[in-house]
Amino acid sequence: MMKKTISMVLAMILMLSLAACGPKGNVDAPDKGASEAPAAEKEQSMTLKLAHIRPQGSVADEDIRAFAADVEKRTNGTIKFEIYPASQLGDYTTVLERISIGDVDMQIAPIGTNLDKAFGISYCPYLVQNWEEAKKVYNSDGDLVSNMAAICEKNDIKLIGTYPLYFGGIALTKKPKDPANVDVREETKIRVPNMKAFDLTAQELGYISTPLPAADTFTSMQTGMVDGAIGYGAEGYYSNYRDLIKYYLPINDHFELWYACLSSATWEKMSASQREAITAAAKAMEEKRFGEAEKQEKEYEEKLTAAGIEVIQFTDEQLAQFAKIVREKVWPQTKADFNEEFFNSIVEKYNLVK
Repeated sequence: MMKKTISMVLAMILMLSLAACGPKGNVDAPDKGASEAPAAEKEQSMTLKLAHIRPQGSVADEDIRAFAADVEKRTNGTIKFEIYPASQLGDYTTVLERISIGDVDMQIAPIGTNLDKAFGISYCPYLVQNWEEAKKVYNSDGDLVSNMAAICEKNDIKLIGTYPLYFGGIALTKKPKDPANVDVREETKIRVPNMKAFDLTAQELGYISTPLPAADTFTSMQTGMVDGAIGYGAEGYYSNYRDLIKYYLPINDHFELWYACLSSATWEKMSASQREAITAAAKAMEEKRFGEAEKQEKEYEEKLTAAGIEVIQFTDEQLAQFAKIVREKVWPQTKADFNEEFFNSIVEKYNLVK
């Protein structure tokens, strides 16, 4: 009788041990943040925190609010948003980290390289030189954006769409000596995003680079810590710094594309229909922007002029010379961070160096 009792106890212990070690012991299980996680079985109503970096009332703010209204309509009100403009939840690099851990639901903004250096490929200087190239390379169905989505997925982020803006330039609080001549050292200190490619590009074009978070740029220019900035375009400088800057140089150094990034934790809570709705709304926003952004780029240069800011234009030959120098001197030092093989495949596929 005693042996029978002991056998039963041992059998029960074995069964409990197997239950405890079941699925959790599967080393091949998908990552928790994988974007292909099954949709929630039961649809639930939710209010998402959505951050962006432009002031309230700006073009981007209005577009993002229209996107939020579109999502609410498509989901019959089951998804709503609390919108936080003007970096109210922190610098965009910090907010992306918060999205990664599920502390913030969503952001539409640039993607910094703090989570992964490979994100920097999106802002590679002089990767594209005109809108025709930009529409091919930065299409959300293309290789580059798909690559960005895969990197996001590794960081528990779901990339659902893009928001194209403009080609970038340099804004200054004091007049440059000879901005078309890269052999002239400007002795002008400018803020650069905390990305090696921006840092090196500013130096090659004759400026003293100072990496700073976007949120610190206004105060740094206001106090004279820096004399200008690179990393924005006409709309960005007009929306944020038109009361400080005196000169704008549209050098077309990078193509500015923002990404609609959703926390994987939030994505996993959504039903299939909610996922379809928010993705469709993001695609609609992207298509609308590509139809408007090129025209708005020129409009905002005119607005800068109307605000008393001198826009220093460059010839096509001068812009081509900037691109040549940066491609020769900066690309070899940075493309390894982007995954050199993939970077070269993008350049070759779209014939970006002719």
